[in-house]
Amino acid sequence: MKLTAVLASAFALSAVNMVATAAEELPACEDCSDAMTIVSWGGAYSNSQLEAYHKPYTESTGVEIINDESSAEAVAKLRAMNEANNVTWDVVDVVAADAIRLCDEGLAMEIDADEQLAAAPDGTPASEDFGDLLVSDCFIPQIVYSTTFGYRSDVEGWNGNAPEDICAVFDTAAFPGKRALEKRPINNVEWALICDGVAKDDVYDVLSTDEGVAQALAKLDTIKDDVIWWSAGAETPQLLADGEAVIGSTYNGRLFSVIEEQKQPVAMLWDAQVFDLDGWIIPAGLDEERKNRALHYIKFATDTQRLADQSKYISYGPARASSAPLVGQHAELGIDMAPHMPTDPNNAANTFLYNYEWWADNRDDLDAKFQAWLSQ
Repeated sequence: MKLTAVLASAFALSAVNMVATAAEELPACEDCSDAMTIVSWGGAYSNSQLEAYHKPYTESTGVEIINDESSAEAVAKLRAMNEANNVTWDVVDVVAADAIRLCDEGLAMEIDADEQLAAAPDGTPASEDFGDLLVSDCFIPQIVYSTTFGYRSDVEGWNGNAPEDICAVFDTAAFPGKRALEKRPINNVEWALICDGVAKDDVYDVLSTDEGVAQALAKLDTIKDDVIWWSAGAETPQLLADGEAVIGSTYNGRLFSVIEEQKQPVAMLWDAQVFDLDGWIIPAGLDEERKNRALHYIKFATDTQRLADQSKYISYGPARASSAPLVGQHAELGIDMAPHMPTDPNNAANTFLYNYEWWADNRDDLDAKFQAWLSQ
């Protein structure tokens, strides 16, 4: 993925604020099932999908949508379902690296973007509208998001100081207190190497060696006793709100919710935020009626207007270039959403670009090493 391609569409959010156009009437779905199970991540993110996609789709079609919040375990569960020849999910929300793995393993359907996805309102084919963000033949991107840090803005032991860069996470002398980190190697090992002196451009070359992995884990060792490990994105905002952690990583949309919607004394640390993509896959092996329904839903949920609508509820940049000008204010708060996007120029000054292809190739091996390190 090219960073410039990701930023270009999102930067338009701060420059243009157009009134959304009415959505086109949804054509009927022939030979389709009347219910479907959609898998996502839960919390504020699933709610944004509920409001922007699920409710309008159900109102238009009458289809019952069953929500499942198992995306964090999507790869393992789809492998098991395939092995048992019993795929119970119809559409699954995954990050780009997992989509690549599932596609490579034959567990996700290939999608012809220009044949099976909606064109932009001006007729631009979907493949051009999504551009470089179509990182897999099986992946339909929805949003550009980031994993970044939030911190308590009222910690007395910090002597009025506030973290200014990512390495504050590893500085327990200047910023004492519990840290919340995700219980997986992704992002943690990158941040560890950056704060151990490795240049950002060299991080994945270093991680490709046993010595580099050991270096990253050794840096994480320096704060291991101060870490609360999380598995669900909602945990860090709650830990921060309760004061159980003073700084912690999670998805920027989760932090937006705790800061702007809940008005907790929490602030954003955008430094070295990690950009990533999130989107849909359709599991391989569905019968024709379920596959037709999944494709019908996907075409609806990833059109220009729907992707723009999602940004009314959560601070993630839409993956379509044509959606960016349609993003305006938060649906309930009435605040301009552009300054809260990870891709806003003021927030993206020192971004770290996640290498999803590297992780697709190395995830299983590094997961095993990380879990072994955790158990020590």
